[in-house]
Amino acid sequence: MTGRVSSPPAQLLHEEILEPQFRYEVRRLLPHYVRIEKALLVAYERMRVLSAHESDQLARALTEAAGTITADPAENFSDIALSLEIETHRRAPVPRWHVDRSRNDLQACAQLMYGRERLLASAQVLAGTATAARDLARRHLRDVMPGFTHLQAAQVVTPGFYISALSSHLLRGLEGLLAVYDALDRCPLAAGAMSGQELPWPRDLLATLLGFAVPEPHALIAVASRDWVLTLAAQCSTLGVGLSRFVTDLMAWAGSGHGFLELPDELAGISSAMPQKKNYPVLERIRGRSAHLSGWYADVVAAQRNTPFSNTVEVSKEGSRGLTQALDDLDSLCRLLSAVLDAAVFRTDRMRELCDREYLGGFSLANRLALEEGVPWRTAQVVAGRYITAALETGRRPMDTDPAALARIGQDAGHPISDPAAVLEGAFDPVADLLRKLTPGSAHPEAVRALLDEQDATAASLEKAWEFRRVTVEAALSGLDAMPERGLRPASAPNPQPTPNRAR
Repeated sequence: MTGRVSSPPAQLLHEEILEPQFRYEVRRLLPHYVRIEKALLVAYERMRVLSAHESDQLARALTEAAGTITADPAENFSDIALSLEIETHRRAPVPRWHVDRSRNDLQACAQLMYGRERLLASAQVLAGTATAARDLARRHLRDVMPGFTHLQAAQVVTPGFYISALSSHLLRGLEGLLAVYDALDRCPLAAGAMSGQELPWPRDLLATLLGFAVPEPHALIAVASRDWVLTLAAQCSTLGVGLSRFVTDLMAWAGSGHGFLELPDELAGISSAMPQKKNYPVLERIRGRSAHLSGWYADVVAAQRNTPFSNTVEVSKEGSRGLTQALDDLDSLCRLLSAVLDAAVFRTDRMRELCDREYLGGFSLANRLALEEGVPWRTAQVVAGRYITAALETGRRPMDTDPAALARIGQDAGHPISDPAAVLEGAFDPVADLLRKLTPGSAHPEAVRALLDEQDATAASLEKAWEFRRVTVEAALSGLDAMPERGLRPASAPNPQPTPNRAR
């Protein structure tokens, strides 16, 4: 197998490192290794290194060999690429096969294809969660609730307004993942060990055959860099951090302190000791799984930093080992959150009750004092605050206004108020407060409806972009999977037209 090393790996290395890695790659990367090898056959044939007959013979042997490979320290160093090579050569002993080849770019390409596969799948799950968020938001455009700053009731909003922000975050995450996809959509194949190869490999053809947009232009980057893992982890971490904050609010609203949100019994948990309780551990699970995404990013950073910029298993294998679990966590998180959003019931009566109890119109009162009565803005803030303080001290509810008190406070502040009753009228009415918002992106029901319509358009555009990439990959890989039964030849390699924002 090699001229320099004269003995197989130690049993300890086999048990602790090589065999577990072999099992991982057989389960997740083996189909991609076979496809890469078939793409290389097309290139060999294009370069006239192999004949069409030899290429077909090897393609059949590759398919057969994939089902028989095993980790054997003595025979194949417990290496999946070497095992596939040995088993294929047994079935098709073509002397010039694998000339001018390296494992480095082969492994980098297989890992990248697996990451691409998982990213395409996760994007679909994430898009479904964004749809669930928009559906829930549309059901609550006019149901008033208090919005909170610093954990204190602050201004009137609606569940629709709040959940539309969640939808926006999800769509931004989907956009971010699309940017990650396009950054990784570069084929490392034919970069060789680190410095390129000696045969005139048709790198554009190889990229197209494997469903990539372009070849990776730099041979060293192709085999040494795993920045696509780092940027994918960073984007997932950013997405998870935001989701954890939204879910923290849902947890608070579902708690007995607020009672704004209820979930059906099938999404609830019980207490073993307190039969009166209805718990929602599903929300805790969602928030907990978001933590694993940030943990993954930290893991990738730690594995890559302070390593030489060359092919190294520390970066390529140890640094990539968390990808499967992290994307499993992302997918699970999104599926659970979708179920919560689909089933969520907002207690509009309790939300309205708190709005009626809180002086959420203080900002509007100050605006009116300044705009209608000519009170300087900062003084208007003081007058409004003193009015609310006096009302709270006497136990007066917000909509039970006291024009005489406002007149007295204004007089004491040096700014007589000509019509305190008119200034106070509707200032603390939650519905009126909601409808006073005029700016785009505000909590006004029509502004939220417009936001959701824009999000629908963004979602449709993103779905089209993701679908183009998905179809491109599926078309390319289906052609390789069919070799040689349907006689795939280089001239029939798939080459769909790129979209404007596809990596070039």
